[in-house]
Amino acid sequence: MVEKLPERGAEGYQRGLGTRQIQMLAIGGTIGTGLFLGAGENIAKAGPSLILMYAVAGVALFFVMRALGELLTYRTAEGGFAGYAREFLGPFWGYATTWTYWIIWVTTGMAELTAAGTYIQTWWPGVEQWQTALVALVILFVVNLISVKLFGELEFWFAMIKVAAIVMMILVGIGVLAFGFGDAGETARVANLWEHGGIFPEGYGATIMTLQMVMFAYLGVELVGVTASEAKDPERNIPRAINALPVRFALFYLGSLVVILAVVPWTAFKGGASPFVLAFDRIGISGGADIVNFVVLTAALSSCNAGGLYSTSRMLRTAGVNGDGPKVLARLSGRGVPVLTVVISAVVMGVGVVVNAVVPEKAFMYITSVSTGGALAVWTVILVAHMVYRRKADAGALPKAPYRMPWAPYTNWVVLAFFVFVTVTIAWEADTRIALYVAAVWAGVVGLGWLFVRRGARDVPGAEVAVEAEV
Repeated sequence: MVEKLPERGAEGYQRGLGTRQIQMLAIGGTIGTGLFLGAGENIAKAGPSLILMYAVAGVALFFVMRALGELLTYRTAEGGFAGYAREFLGPFWGYATTWTYWIIWVTTGMAELTAAGTYIQTWWPGVEQWQTALVALVILFVVNLISVKLFGELEFWFAMIKVAAIVMMILVGIGVLAFGFGDAGETARVANLWEHGGIFPEGYGATIMTLQMVMFAYLGVELVGVTASEAKDPERNIPRAINALPVRFALFYLGSLVVILAVVPWTAFKGGASPFVLAFDRIGISGGADIVNFVVLTAALSSCNAGGLYSTSRMLRTAGVNGDGPKVLARLSGRGVPVLTVVISAVVMGVGVVVNAVVPEKAFMYITSVSTGGALAVWTVILVAHMVYRRKADAGALPKAPYRMPWAPYTNWVVLAFFVFVTVTIAWEADTRIALYVAAVWAGVVGLGWLFVRRGARDVPGAEVAVEAEV
């Protein structure tokens, strides 16, 4: 019996992602090592006030996603937000957004592979870090080659593990606070949130300086826009996924941090320990460290799977479709998979496997600051493209989308101002300032690349041309 393949959209992709997979991709995109690991260092820097920074950043990102949702329900574009940058800001911005988003996730994927190798060593210290990183990359590479449906299924279960771990942490923490069981029962109390120096124990400045890592923790929320071309009934599923973001942010970020900091005083995080590992250890759950290590490993693999391979391969394919790269990048397999671009992204990410043994101590800080800087640029493009679209739609030049961004364009400007403020905080510290140096170099590379891309291709139209070649 011949397998019936999912229907294809106008972009040539198979619409193999169902409602539950889109919903879990939206969740998985916002839960990663930034929360499971990075939050510990930020708690040590700012104490309970970190919760406020997650709340502020979550509100800003929700409006970014509402802007993207309006664009997605107006028209599903090849390459997601890169397609809207091309349509509303011009061909150069579509090209720049495509390649910038690609490099963001390739770099982040390298960090996640390195993290995965580190987590495995907790159980098998005799295994070389590069070996486990390589195995993880090969497995995810094969999954992404087979079909988008298999990718979505794997990411669904990755997200389920992360969600289950956070929900379990919240429920156990509430039980400790309410009934006093466990080793932390005697010291656990809600007052821990304002005792030990107050809500801002290290001052307002220290709290503000956590924004860079907080924003990195939200990196991936925009993946919903990349999946639209392969989603079933995107007009219904995409708005549903976006509308649920405030509840998810409140539960997974704010809820988990509130419970953890009530159970474990923030002063216990002076070494920058993982909040989940420390909380499970303080409560006295048998095997808690192993459970959390498995969850964090899952988070790293999930990020590498969804961002590192899936989104980067789709962005590269967009470059081929639009003339921003070799046309061969636009080719799809018979199953609607951009095989060549998956291969390229995996090979480049493999560089991270090669350098695993020589990664310096501050590599994670450098990588996250670079990724955050790139993400701010992409989120800015989404907001600006949305403002141009809304202006044209209000003038009657374009159809109005059924899903609208609240209070636009005022909310656009407020969020853009917030992004400028975050950029200033990145420039303030020496460890994160490297992101701005890298951004300047990358801008030069993108500019030079544009000259080569458009040389001899000046007649390429700005709008996307669907390419459905098969290999």
